[in-house]
Amino acid sequence: MIARTLGISKNTVRAAIGSDAPPKYERKPAGSAVDAFERAIREQLMVVPTMPATTSRTAYVAGEIAQCELWFPPIELPVGFRQVRRPAQLPVLTMVTGYSRWLSAILLPTRRADDLFAGWWRLIHALGAVPRTLVWDGEGAIGRNRGGRIELTQECQAFRGVLGTKVIVLKPAEPEHKGIIERAHDYLERSFLPGRDFAGPDDFNVQLQGWLAQVNTRKRRALGCAPMDRIGADLAAMLGFAAGCPGHRVADLDTAGAGPLRAPGLQRLLGAPRGDRPPHRGPRRPRCCAAPASAPCVRCVIPKPSSPSSNGL
Repeated sequence: MIARTLGISKNTVRAAIGSDAPPKYERKPAGSAVDAFERAIREQLMVVPTMPATTSRTAYVAGEIAQCELWFPPIELPVGFRQVRRPAQLPVLTMVTGYSRWLSAILLPTRRADDLFAGWWRLIHALGAVPRTLVWDGEGAIGRNRGGRIELTQECQAFRGVLGTKVIVLKPAEPEHKGIIERAHDYLERSFLPGRDFAGPDDFNVQLQGWLAQVNTRKRRALGCAPMDRIGADLAAMLGFAAGCPGHRVADLDTAGAGPLRAPGLQRLLGAPRGDRPPHRGPRRPRCCAAPASAPCVRCVIPKPSSPSSNGL
């Protein structure tokens, strides 16, 4: 009668009548991954009772790694002629070293390969040494990760080869491997942007560099010290600049940030489009011509410049 009235099983009614306490659901414990280490954990807590019960962060070796990524500040920036760029048009290249947490950043004109690599070289050159491993999160100009196999672009291979370093592209949807750079972006949005007005790209980069000079001297809770206190050991363990690095071309870069960040040395290194190279000083020949200089171009039907001997000189 009770089972029919309540719409429950007869076995449930029998169990309730035979029990001395109200019915209570109890799930059988399935165990935990740390059960095997519970004794060691308790012993360690007895030695260090103030140890925080949080997951430990990855420890980085000096000079070993730097995380890089593009940050798009949620602002609108005037660029002149009554035009404004939206956040998607404001790529800020950021780089954080793993050991010292030294933060570098610069606003780029675009996220194209020529602008990105020129800006990247500027950050590395300003740092003073080359991290042994540079980590990216699948930027189109850098490369991609296909099932664990890293495929770098031709421009990135050339850039990496000249620096003598290693570039790693993370798998998609792996934010746990780039926590340092993600926290840096959050810090930029919470600390750098609020209360600031920017007259243009030049002003943005000037204010950004001034802010970075301050924050790299502030104490970090995760380190127990400031990045400035660790950067010396970090740089000492990094790679030096190879003989082929375009260090003598750094003066060609536009330090303001508004103009194109392109250096002729980097353009030749990375194979930039012909329109981005310095102007040709002499007569330009069609690329399709492979005949001698004195012969006409059959494909283009354009006579080639005559040699000095053919002019009777």
